[in-house]
Parts: sequence; C-alpha cells; structure tokens
Amino acid sequence: MSQPFAIIAEYDTPADIMAAAEKVHAAGYKKWDVHTPFPVHGMDDAMGLKNAQVGWFTFFGGLTGLTAGMLMIYFMNKVDYDIVVGGKPLFSGFYAFPVAYEMTILLGAFGSLGGMFILNRLPRHHNPLLANDRFAAVTDDKFFVVIECDDPAYDEAATRALLEGTDPQHIEMVEDAQ
Repeated sequence: MSQPFAIIAEYDTPADIMAAAEKVHAAGYKKWDVHTPFPVHGMDDAMGLKNAQVGWFTFFGGLTGLTAGMLMIYFMNKVDYDIVVGGKPLFSGFYAFPVAYEMTILLGAFGSLGGMFILNRLPRHHNPLLANDRFAAVTDDKFFVVIECDDPAYDEAATRALLEGTDPQHIEMVEDAQ
C-alpha cells in the first residue's frame, strides 16, 4: 500500500529555486529540502539553515581521545609497569603526546562520522524520491524543492498553492510504495 511521502516542485534555474526556497522557509515548513545539481551560493541563508553541529561531535570525540591517550600512558607507565629506564620520569606529557595525538585524531574522526550518521538520520536504505523518474534529472540540470508530507505545517492544498505561487515547471506528489 502506498502512502504520500512528499510533494516536489521542479525548477529550471538557480534563481527560481532560490526564490522558491525563500518562500517555503517564510511559510514555516520544517521538513523540506532543496536538491540541486551543483551548490547554489546563498542557499543556506534562503533556507534558514544554521551552522552544522557535526563539529561538536568532532570536538568531544577529539577531547575524549586526548584524555584517553594521556590516561592510558599514565596508567601503563606509572601504575601498571612502573620501571625507571635511563632515569626518565615514569610519566611525562612529552613522551605521552604522540599516543594522545593519534587518539585525538582517531576519536575525532569517529566523532565526525558518528555525528553525521546521527544528525542526518542515516542509514536510510530507501528514499522514495530515488524511484521518481523526474527527480533523476536533479543530477543533470533540474532543481527541486521537496516538502515532506509529515511536516507539521503540511496541508496538501495549501502546500500545492504555495509551490504553484513560485512558478515551477512541474509539481508532483511522490508516494512511498513501502
């Protein structure tokens, strides 16, 4: 049984999609996106997007790596296997730095990857847009605004009227066949 997934509007130029994005954002929709064949300068502002939050995941992953690396070397040298070699101190930040640095890079990368998966709600193994024949042109030369049906502000007639007011080339309802 298929159910409505989203309503899509197709545009021919970056200027058209920019104007449409500004109108959709002003209308208060939350679950919508713009798909373009190339980056469009200023689109983030037109959509009202904030800075990405993945950097925080990276920062805390790196901080965890630095702390874990230092604690690991401290434990191994000062507690677990405390043998003085050549008069060196049992723990020194200079000697622990290479391990802590590598742990910072490793856990920072894992934090970035994990943050991307969490914030983008991945993995999503099926997206009904990919089965739409018209939407396939987004990788070539078409621009699309997609408003999901489960958006709190979504009303089929009002949403269709809003998109028609942006002068699209085509408007279509995409259904989820799953």
